[in-house]
Amino acid sequence: MDMKSYHIYHDLLINTSAANLFNAVSKPVELINWWPLTCSGEEKLNAVYNLNFTDTYNWFGKVITYKPPTSFHIQMTQSNANWDPTSFGFDIEEISNNKVQLHFWHKNWQDCNAEFKQSSFCWAMLLNGLKKYVERGTVIPFEERE
Repeated sequence: MDMKSYHIYHDLLINTSAANLFNAVSKPVELINWWPLTCSGEEKLNAVYNLNFTDTYNWFGKVITYKPPTSFHIQMTQSNANWDPTSFGFDIEEISNNKVQLHFWHKNWQDCNAEFKQSSFCWAMLLNGLKKYVERGTVIPFEERE
């Protein structure tokens, strides 16, 4: 039986350096400025990150790629049935001085279901928040994030 999987892709042009963007997507102290409520984890390959959104959504993922300042990928290890088989990543391409292309992906969803579609929308909104954070220092309060 052929198992189909589904993937989310978003590309964003961001006015910052590759190092600044890499820090914003890989450092727990910066991730909380645009994505989870709290976050912990060592910034290195095979480290486990705790991505806490609420008591109900207290999730974990393993760093499967850590290559500053170009690639940071996580494989989900403890979340929910839809997210557990997935991995997501941030690949950063330097375009010019202080201009980078972010290639974001979230792969291996087992179903094109409501959570997949909602997550794709949420990632688009969150990545827009990431862009505002690295370009302007704007932090959207957690309660107002999609």
